[in-house]
Amino acid sequence: MTTVLLTGFDPFGGDAANPSGEAVHLVASRWTGPEVLVTAVLPVTFAGAAARLRALMDEHRPDVVIAAGLAGGRAAIGVERVAVNLVDARIPDNDGDQPVDVPSVPGAPAAHFATLPVKAIVARITEAGIPAELSYSAGTFVCNHVFFTALEAAASSVRAGFVHVPWSTEHAPAGAAALPLRDIADALEIAVRTSVEVAEDAAVPGGTLH
Repeated sequence: MTTVLLTGFDPFGGDAANPSGEAVHLVASRWTGPEVLVTAVLPVTFAGAAARLRALMDEHRPDVVIAAGLAGGRAAIGVERVAVNLVDARIPDNDGDQPVDVPSVPGAPAAHFATLPVKAIVARITEAGIPAELSYSAGTFVCNHVFFTALEAAASSVRAGFVHVPWSTEHAPAGAAALPLRDIADALEIAVRTSVEVAEDAAVPGGTLH
């Protein structure tokens, strides 16, 4: 039986909600399988998020790992392609920690590529009428830290990656780009389904010029 681990995040700072965590709950509430879906909401802390993710992977031995997080300011679902082994926190996490210029995993490579079929995921989300794009930077905060940790911890047979989501229209700050929470949950579910069904990623252009 295929097992999928899908995670989101708690609210950050003084935010009332985090659409990544809310969308993960929504996906879980309507999941019908046949795969086993394990869901969790991670703390927005460098130490806590990485430790929780590793514990979940050790416990459930998933075949697919998809972590999701909020990218306030983005208007589309961002399917991340590259995780860098760098923590450079412009602001403190929810524990008040603000590490600067340290590796996510000491001794690990400088970067890892997502092992999800990222281009196929973007295509399927777009086909569903939800704006989506391939992204080449997950930042250097907790989201990228979790993304890199997932890839570093995953066995060679495990597909792992990260999806950034915009604010939900239900909780977006005034004037912020946003999508309905249901669309965000649909996008995550499509990412899961595509990762299970598509063995080889689409061979289509997905690069950027800058």
